[in-house]
Amino acid sequence: MTKSQKVKERLARYIDAGFPILYINTFEETKADKYIEQVTDRREVLEWNGADGFVDFKTKNPFMKNMSLEQTLSQLKSGKELDKKILVIKDADEILKVRESENKAVALLKDIARKIRDDIDAVVIIISPTIYIPQALEKVTTILTLELPDSDEIRTIIENFINDMQLSPVNKGLIDEMTIAFKGLSEFEIEDLLKLAIADDGELTGKDLELIFEQKQQMILKAGVLEMVPLKEDLKNIGGLENLKKWLENKAKVFKDWSEAKEFGVPMPKGVLIAGMPGCGKSLTAKAAGKLFDVPLLRLDMGRLMGKYVGESEENMSKAIWLAEAISPCILWVDELEKAFAGMGGGGSEVTTRLFGAFLTWMQEKKSPAFVVATANDISQLPPELLRKGRFDELFFVDLPKDSEREKIFKIHIEKCRQDVNSIAINDLITKTKGYCGADIEGIVGESVERAFINGGNKLTTNDILDCIDNTKSLTDIMGDKLKDLKKKYENNFKPA
Repeated sequence: MTKSQKVKERLARYIDAGFPILYINTFEETKADKYIEQVTDRREVLEWNGADGFVDFKTKNPFMKNMSLEQTLSQLKSGKELDKKILVIKDADEILKVRESENKAVALLKDIARKIRDDIDAVVIIISPTIYIPQALEKVTTILTLELPDSDEIRTIIENFINDMQLSPVNKGLIDEMTIAFKGLSEFEIEDLLKLAIADDGELTGKDLELIFEQKQQMILKAGVLEMVPLKEDLKNIGGLENLKKWLENKAKVFKDWSEAKEFGVPMPKGVLIAGMPGCGKSLTAKAAGKLFDVPLLRLDMGRLMGKYVGESEENMSKAIWLAEAISPCILWVDELEKAFAGMGGGGSEVTTRLFGAFLTWMQEKKSPAFVVATANDISQLPPELLRKGRFDELFFVDLPKDSEREKIFKIHIEKCRQDVNSIAINDLITKTKGYCGADIEGIVGESVERAFINGGNKLTTNDILDCIDNTKSLTDIMGDKLKDLKKKYENNFKPA
């Protein structure tokens, strides 16, 4: 039985059992309308919505123009007008959030729910993309979540579309790719994108996957709680960190062949925490992981989640988690994790505590292929329960680069600046940069190329770089003892990257 069939079956059962208020949580009003039509038998269905007021559900003809929700409920409060009927309410989010002591609509709904339980055969169905139930209605309200199509349903939508439009046969590999790519979109969004995909050439091809990616970017932009990061970086742009890179390559193989891996018994990958020295490639690795896994890379900025209204931050966290789940397979990059949940062990704010609890529960229980890459500089500020086994698949410590790693980093950045690496005495640079991090080296190379250009040189020289090294303080010079303390904390509990 598909998710859609289960929802319809539950909706029919609740209506038959006389549940007073059903709350359908969905962005797809049209789909909810279709389900209601299919399960209401011969009952008359009434509707109130913010645009038209009190109308007939099917025809949308108004019973009386511009009636408010309060006026509509006042007209129906005796119960006789609702007997053997269903009342569908839409666009009521802001009305339900008004303080209950000042909210007559909520009081009227509570009274109607009591009459439904005692005297009349009726049901009130509220349709909304967000869940907000006033306390006065909690005991008489049942929530139904209209979930987005799962993989089997998406595949069926694609195959039905191909058959209905009499398109050329599409190979199984492309259908598999599209099924994964469409995850997180509604049935109507999928159908619209399929129509758009065939508008230019009359067939479905691999290039149509770009349309789906663009639509997912729109979802992220409109939600405003996550950022979709362009996939520009590559593992070859990272000098060193060989253990971490090899580990990520193995996880990427599982991710790309998830159907087979799941069938084989491989557990769902959860994520990785990369902690250690600032400027040593943690963020770069997170960005490169998106390209390696070949999935969208979403960045979670805790600053975006914090709202000014009561409950807004928690709602934003739920929205961010929902988006990551919906768009999965994806990578969710949580940058500077310690800033997000700092102070949890010593009386952090109630809001931060609730956000941490929601994130922790999701990390422990998530079943979707949303792979978390969390980066942190100082784990001493993180709650210990976040670091225990089961939250992340592995914890890696990123140390200052060794000689061989600094050699690779210099070569990467010299070549990035379109200079001849063979004309540079790399060993001289390595000797002079003990205690320098990757970001230090990147800055040194960039500055030395700029100076060589300004001074009229025809190419970058070793002396250009050595002069810049002499004028640059290393991370070790700046942070000194703090780096030693950080290293002690990491070495025992984290795997070296």
